[in-house]
Amino acid sequence: MRMKNAIIKMLLIILALLMIGWAHRNLDSYTLSILNNIGIFAILALSYNLINGVTGQFSLEPNGFVAIGAYMTALFLLPADAKLDMFALVDPAPIVLKMHADFIPAVIAGGLFAMFIALLLSFPVFRVRGDYLAIVTLGFGFIIRIFAINNPAYTNGALGLNDIPPYANFLWIGSIALVTFIVMLHIVFSRYGRAMKAVRDDEDAATAMGINTFWIKTTAFMTSAFFEGVGGGLLASFLTTISPDQFTFLLTFQLLIIIVLGGLGSMTGSLVATILVMGSMEWLRFLDSDMVIFGHHTGAHPGMRMVVFAILLIIMMLFARKGLFGDKELIEILRDKFRKKAKQ
Repeated sequence: MRMKNAIIKMLLIILALLMIGWAHRNLDSYTLSILNNIGIFAILALSYNLINGVTGQFSLEPNGFVAIGAYMTALFLLPADAKLDMFALVDPAPIVLKMHADFIPAVIAGGLFAMFIALLLSFPVFRVRGDYLAIVTLGFGFIIRIFAINNPAYTNGALGLNDIPPYANFLWIGSIALVTFIVMLHIVFSRYGRAMKAVRDDEDAATAMGINTFWIKTTAFMTSAFFEGVGGGLLASFLTTISPDQFTFLLTFQLLIIIVLGGLGSMTGSLVATILVMGSMEWLRFLDSDMVIFGHHTGAHPGMRMVVFAILLIIMMLFARKGLFGDKELIEILRDKFRKKAKQ
């Protein structure tokens, strides 16, 4: 049975990789830009759901770790000559000029540095819980943004970094999103995943059962930060330009909408919700422009798509108050339905 399941999983992974390769070669640049956006936000939403949904720690830090990953990757990818030309306010710091790496090592370095910061942050942050934790982590995002603005020798200040080499295509982004999804599913169904859920359901009871709750929360926090840093690195290379204004609380808020809509604790829910939310931003774009309805020109209504999107979001949340998938994965929902049918 285990061999059969392993073969099915391997075939699904190969099929997903073939679809990513086909899309990269055959789809037009506009469709690929939407898919790239969905892929990057899928990485961010999946990693954010690990700490917020699976471990139950109400954290509002993603914009900070995404910014760290984006800046680190951009600084590694930009050659020294380009940095000297670009840094207009002050000369770049010596360490910034020495930083250089290829694409994948640069992205991984961004993720590892975000993970290291998460380790340092976990000691003060996890001394509090609930709403207090949210406030502390929210402050972290503000600190990173202010640091980026006020340290032009490292970040070029408010001007940001431009002309970042565009290595991030759908082949890379889609593949890394697939790897993130597989890793997150393995964590959720592993012994550590069960410990994370125990911390989420009742931290005091988990402590009484001998679970090292601080270590479990720190592990989830670091894993989440690593993938958020990787997502930030991909975002920097995909957009080819970054600035502090891109990493405000609005980014965290978007991710919060996605994971709540998909279901806190459900990785497949996060994936589906990312497609719905990020796709809807483009699919509803026609509502902003002039339309002809029964021969009558409605005129352009900029922002109408956001109104319709908000209404659709409210309707979905009214009918699925725990999100589209609740706290379960798609495979668990299908298995429960088959069991119910078998009993009937």
